[in-house]
Amino acid sequence: MERTNYKQEINMTQPLMNRINELMSHYPADKKKSALLPILHEVQDAHENWLSAELMDKVAEILEILPIEVYEVVSFYSMYNQRPIGKFMFEFCHTSPCCLKGTEDLMDYTCGKLGVKVGEITSDGLFEVKGVECLGACGYAPMMQLGDFYKENLTEDKIDQLIADCRDDKIILHDK
Repeated sequence: MERTNYKQEINMTQPLMNRINELMSHYPADKKKSALLPILHEVQDAHENWLSAELMDKVAEILEILPIEVYEVVSFYSMYNQRPIGKFMFEFCHTSPCCLKGTEDLMDYTCGKLGVKVGEITSDGLFEVKGVECLGACGYAPMMQLGDFYKENLTEDKIDQLIADCRDDKIILHDK
C-alpha cells in the first residue's frame, strides 16, 4: 500500500460507531473481520469518500485485526480510495468488452472536456476520471460507474449531459 502525505481528520462519530457495531453484530464475535468490507464503505462514506492510512489503522483496531489486513483489502478493490478524490468520480470500465465498444476513446473525450488526465482532479474539485476493472455490465458497454450507479451505453452526448447534470447538482451519487 502506498503511504501518502494526505492528512485526514478521523471522526468516528457515535452514529458511525453504532453502524459499525450493528454491522459486526451480523457475524460471530470471533469472525468480526467478516464485516470489513461493509465497515470500510461506511467509514469511507463518513470521511469524504477516502481512507487514510490512519483511518485504516483505526478500522483494524476496531476489528482487532492487523492493519495489513485492512491495507490488503483497500488496495485490492477500486471502490476504496486511498487519497482525496473529485466529488464526481467517473469510473470507466476498461476491460476488453468495453474497450471494444470505445471506452478508451470516451475516457480521452471526458478528460479533454474536463481538462484533466486520468487520475487527476479538476481544479474545482468536482471531477475525476478513473479506469477500473470489470463492472459486470458487458452487455451495456461502454459503461461507467458514477457513485452507486451505472451509466450504460455511453456516447459523447451522454458524457456531455452527465457533466452538465453534475455541475447543476442533478446527480444522485448514493442509493441510501
